[in-house]
Amino acid sequence: MRRVTQLMIPAMFVIGAISQYVGASLGVGLFEQLSPVAVAWLRGAGAGLILLIALRPRRADWTPARLRAAALFGTVTVAMNMAFYEAIDHIDLGTAVAIEFLGPIAVAVAGSRRAVDLVAAAAALVGVVCVAGVNLDGASGGGLGSDGAIGIACALLAAALWAGYIVLGKRVADAGGGIEGLGVGLAAGALVLALPGLGPDLVSRPEAFLSWEVWVLGLGLGLLSSVVPYALDQVVLTRVGRERFALLLALLPVTATGVGAVMLGQQPGWLEAVGIALVVIAIALTSRRTSTPDSGG
Repeated sequence: MRRVTQLMIPAMFVIGAISQYVGASLGVGLFEQLSPVAVAWLRGAGAGLILLIALRPRRADWTPARLRAAALFGTVTVAMNMAFYEAIDHIDLGTAVAIEFLGPIAVAVAGSRRAVDLVAAAAALVGVVCVAGVNLDGASGGGLGSDGAIGIACALLAAALWAGYIVLGKRVADAGGGIEGLGVGLAAGALVLALPGLGPDLVSRPEAFLSWEVWVLGLGLGLLSSVVPYALDQVVLTRVGRERFALLLALLPVTATGVGAVMLGQQPGWLEAVGIALVVIAIALTSRRTSTPDSGG
């Protein structure tokens, strides 16, 4: 029975990762109707709405300081998703996830003097250079080199925002009610970023917002890409602790590559595969120092 339970833990983590990246793949399907930034905004707003309805946080529990912390956390989270969705509009899903992991790896090795952490950082950098070089040369599904450069830049921005997400997320979690803080934060972040997130699309293609399918898909994206993975992360965290959870994060680039191959037909070349593998190794090496509260993009 214990063996079955131990096998269920990584299975739940993988299910959450698949849900997250299947949602991202479905989001790519919306890019013909809306910009990636607007789709990411819908994801954040949808997830915030679902969590608020499900949890119904009490107003009395929210001091101004706690609300400000959650709002900042949510704004960074929504901005991170905007950058990530813009990235996967230009480069492959697995490649974008690998680059995005520079954020949590940087947080994990910050201030560390362990040789293994320096090796991990070097492996991550070499891995990102591998996947970036393929996209800049136009040899992957990302298309032309200039298109790949945009995707890489957006993925690097998402990585920086993920680092901020980790730091701010810990503050929200320490204040109590992590999943409730996520719901309030995402709703607040969606409000803060409504103008940059929706403004350009409201001007250039207002008819898209008259389609009920767009709003339903936005709720679906929020459910698949944020609510389900986060809820499963919490279940896993209560059973394995943060150190083993951080090690499980190494499954994310691999899962994203698999989902991209199946749903989007994005087959990585050998150099991209090597780069993704190096990032996975870096995640595993830094797992004992990582305190990532969620699965990022």
